[in-house]
Amino acid sequence: MGDLRTRGTVTITGAGGYIGRHVVSAVADLGYEPVAVVRPGKGGIADLDPRARIVEADLLAEGTDISATVAADTVAFIHLAWQDGFVHNAPSHLRYVGRHLDVLTAAAQAGVPRVVALGTMHEIGYWEGPIDEDTPSAPRSLYGIAKDALRRSALLTLTDRVEFAWLRCFYIYGDDRRSNSIFGRLLTAADEGSATFPFTSGRNLFDFIHVDELARQIAAAAVTPGEVGIINCATGRPISLAEQVEAFISDHDLDIRLEYGAFPDRPYDSPGVWGDARRIQSIMQSHPSETARPLG
Repeated sequence: MGDLRTRGTVTITGAGGYIGRHVVSAVADLGYEPVAVVRPGKGGIADLDPRARIVEADLLAEGTDISATVAADTVAFIHLAWQDGFVHNAPSHLRYVGRHLDVLTAAAQAGVPRVVALGTMHEIGYWEGPIDEDTPSAPRSLYGIAKDALRRSALLTLTDRVEFAWLRCFYIYGDDRRSNSIFGRLLTAADEGSATFPFTSGRNLFDFIHVDELARQIAAAAVTPGEVGIINCATGRPISLAEQVEAFISDHDLDIRLEYGAFPDRPYDSPGVWGDARRIQSIMQSHPSETARPLG
């Protein structure tokens, strides 16, 4: 890969979070020096990849100098930081949309050539079938509404001053002890000796992506010049929730049984939805060493 300084630095906000720590490693694997931005006092810094340079900053606080997180050799600014991502109707989602836009704008004003931000399929709302760049959005949760508003605002205000990409992610698994997803909750329930786990019908089809694969896609898209606009970070393969969760229980040898129908299906979840992954697959082909790496 060559000297890290030759390839430059990549700033990653939310670097101490569930996805962020994996993106830090993926950026380093591509030969760039990760600048990991974490909230002061958040903890977990010791778990970050030792190849990263750590900067402590509260990006959502007024007056934070975003330019202090970038340098003359910064090739990309990856904005992952988000509060309450697993709580889809938390009021904080809407509260900070303007500040997130300020962060992206400040990165562009600091002279970073590429600015990317993490989106979510929850921007789309109720949809059946593949999601592509032109799929209309009608979000049904505060999380989706906030992400949709940020995407629209950033595409409107940043595209004439910087290469801006919106990386839309789908359903993430892996490193499940750190998440508040159904997979993390299953592990906790098994630890507590529960024999059953309350579940939905499990019929919905989703695009499940391992957090390591997602991180590699994010890193590759972030540092590839010319790749702008909406990019789906996805596998392109729909799998039923029941199949994915049953496989998880089997793979982890959990002595627990799903209680189907204990919870209703969420009204804002689609019967079947997945990402059109052709564009990200093309980007990944330009980073062949990454496409060949095993998960985990």
